[in-house]
Amino acid sequence: MRALLTTIFTAVAAYVATSIDYVIILLILFSQTMKKGQLKSIVIGQYLGTAILVGVSLLAAYSLTLVPSHWVGLLGLIPIYLGIRVWKREEDEDEDDEENLLSRLSSGNPNRLFVTITVITLAAGGDNIGVYIPYFSTLNPSETVVMLVVFAILVAVLCYLSYRLAAVKTISETIENWERWIVPTVFIGLGILIMAENGTFRFLWGLVS
Repeated sequence: MRALLTTIFTAVAAYVATSIDYVIILLILFSQTMKKGQLKSIVIGQYLGTAILVGVSLLAAYSLTLVPSHWVGLLGLIPIYLGIRVWKREEDEDEDDEENLLSRLSSGNPNRLFVTITVITLAAGGDNIGVYIPYFSTLNPSETVVMLVVFAILVAVLCYLSYRLAAVKTISETIENWERWIVPTVFIGLGILIMAENGTFRFLWGLVS
């Protein structure tokens, strides 16, 4: 029992420590679901993105093939691109009130939204691999199963808490009023942070110098 509790505690700690940046992103996204009914796509995208990150990390941990961090950091280009795209559309167009962040990210195709959310989750969690690989390498098969169950539960908890916070009127109204500045800033800042933490800028500078 003690070993089980230890595994649960370490799994919770690993997930929470690597998922703080998801809170702001999910708050922004969930604040847009009140009228559009796109909650399901966000949750599916979050689960799929997390599953890919965990799967890649498990594969790397068990094969002892470490993914170079500077290559992982290139995922930061994705939120930077999304942030620039949202910002450019805000400047180039006088959009009506019914067009929001989710419709812009999905390019008007609701069926593509969960793919976009998955990509955002992967980009925001690119640096998670650096934590997951060494952590997963310490787990035996039974502990790995426990970790997977804990992660699955925590993804649901994270989505639920973010959704409930976004439902608070003052929070959703603030995000709506400042969306054109908050969204690009968060995405671009996140991308720069991912690349900086993984040494991608140093790697790229080394290629051109």
